[in-house]
Amino acid sequence: MMIVKELMSSELYVLESTATLYDAHQLMLDKKVRHIPIVDKQEQFVGLLSQRDVLAASVSILAEIDVQERQELESNIPIAQIMTTDVVIAEEETSLLDATQFMLLQKQGCLPVFKNKQLVGILTEADFVKLAHELMSKMAESDQIKQTSS
Repeated sequence: MMIVKELMSSELYVLESTATLYDAHQLMLDKKVRHIPIVDKQEQFVGLLSQRDVLAASVSILAEIDVQERQELESNIPIAQIMTTDVVIAEEETSLLDATQFMLLQKQGCLPVFKNKQLVGILTEADFVKLAHELMSKMAESDQIKQTSS
């Protein structure tokens, strides 16, 4: 059975809890991520910020303010005020079956992954889409081999 460590993303984009909403918004746009683990000055995990959190706290683009004014407003909102601190995590040895079941039941888009109380990765819905694509590609190759050998 596959475990979380085999599928998780280990390239993490984190922010310190002192960062701002503007910093988070920019990181999400630049790195094309929807979840940012938040760490303290000692790089210990303290929370999670999702795209949904950022959107809920952001000043609407539809508001009648210009981009610079919106950026200034977002630069004054610390992410510590909007991040989720009560976060369920997974150990890297957790089975993917257990992780998926939790994510589906709780409607969670990701799970921060730990080894020995240290953040080592993040398991996201996108990781499961990549896995599904890989499995479907292998199935298609297998079907093609069967057809050509028949």
